[in-house]
Amino acid sequence: MPAAGTSSPARRATMHQPPCTRAHQAAALLLVAATFFLTRLLDRPLSPPPCAAAAPYNTWPWPHRHRDLRIYVYAEDEVDGLRALLRGRNGDVAAATCLKGQWGTQVKIHQLLLSSRFRTLHKDEADLFFVPTYVKCVRMAGALNDKEINQTYVKVLSQMPYFRRSGGRDHIFVFPSGAGAHLFRSWATFMNRSIILTPEGDRTDKRGISAFNTWKDIIIPGNVDDSMVKPDRLAVKPIPLTKRKYLANFLGRAQGKIGRLQLVKLAKQYPDKLESPELKFSGPDKLGRIDYFKHLRNAKFCLAPRGESSWTLRFYESFFVECVPVILSDEVELPFQNVIDYTEVSIKWPASKIGPQLLEYLESIPDERVEEMIGRGREIRCLWVYAPDTKPCSAMSAIMWELERKMRRFHQSAETFWLHNSPYNSEGDPARDKPRAPSNEEQKGLYGPVISAYPKGKPRPLRKGV
Repeated sequence: MPAAGTSSPARRATMHQPPCTRAHQAAALLLVAATFFLTRLLDRPLSPPPCAAAAPYNTWPWPHRHRDLRIYVYAEDEVDGLRALLRGRNGDVAAATCLKGQWGTQVKIHQLLLSSRFRTLHKDEADLFFVPTYVKCVRMAGALNDKEINQTYVKVLSQMPYFRRSGGRDHIFVFPSGAGAHLFRSWATFMNRSIILTPEGDRTDKRGISAFNTWKDIIIPGNVDDSMVKPDRLAVKPIPLTKRKYLANFLGRAQGKIGRLQLVKLAKQYPDKLESPELKFSGPDKLGRIDYFKHLRNAKFCLAPRGESSWTLRFYESFFVECVPVILSDEVELPFQNVIDYTEVSIKWPASKIGPQLLEYLESIPDERVEEMIGRGREIRCLWVYAPDTKPCSAMSAIMWELERKMRRFHQSAETFWLHNSPYNSEGDPARDKPRAPSNEEQKGLYGPVISAYPKGKPRPLRKGV
């Protein structure tokens, strides 16, 4: 023990330390706070994710890396027969004609890809290939029948060496109607590996096999009329919730479908709550687009039952008149489900329970909650707009992100080689850093002699650059 009157080294050190004042404590707290906020800041991405400004309630988990995607777009005169799939047998169907209506996505996606920053003019550097066709439109116009569509598709695909190279895995097709890829009768033989963009999901309720595959295909939004998607020039503007006449509405033809017939019957029972007018789509009483949207905006909830297929354009239209969509289609699949929480912007009700209980449920939802859902729908509806992919929130931007998720890094595994220090891992476009398949001459010179010239068990020298 230390002698009396002396202190240990630890005690002496403590005695010489300056007192811990409030200023010291405040500085320590500021240091801790600064460290915390700096750590949080460094953990964030350097650039905001797409649509972050448009959807503050959602984190939008798309990675910021799809700038390297390269898509080749086939020209209509590049392959014999392709023009017929775009313009009909006589070449007289105009693209402007096919741009209208719910099937206009086939034209919009094609035109936007032609000016896309991801387009390449060189097949050899393409990750994906887009095959433009307007078959739904030309079929509706009578410019091609089902047999001609099938024969022409087979003719076109048989002439595409890059399609054969991958078995069609890196080729993209748009089928914008409820029939999906079934418009091409032989799709299961020729196109079962290709990427299909369609608003339609599972069709096994109508057909023995579905042309939609969740692993490779992409659900896209329907084509909302252009007059309703421009924020600064809306043809029909939403009206305040308190001024809307109806609780809900259904604007569509019954088409003999059970769910739709039930809604028409329900509207007759509760005419003050549910509007379902008999719509005329031809003749002097035909309902114009403007009048249609004026009807649609006059309810808190817009009912979207299935028709010939599970999807309906009314789901997307409701976001632009700012009513809450109520999905009455059990098998429907919605676009970009990996980033959108649809429970926050819509309601899904069992199609088997369409009746007074549906209206009772909708009446029980307070206006505050309805306003909240409408507000969140307002933030994400930019994803339904077919605008250039340079816009951070658009249908095309979202489709590009989905396409990259489908893209395979090694297109031809059987013909792709790499070594631990190989120049093939970094030559070419440095930004892409994608291995390429060596030519036949390179394979013979690089792998043949080195692998076969030395006896088993002896070390094999590496050639320069390998």
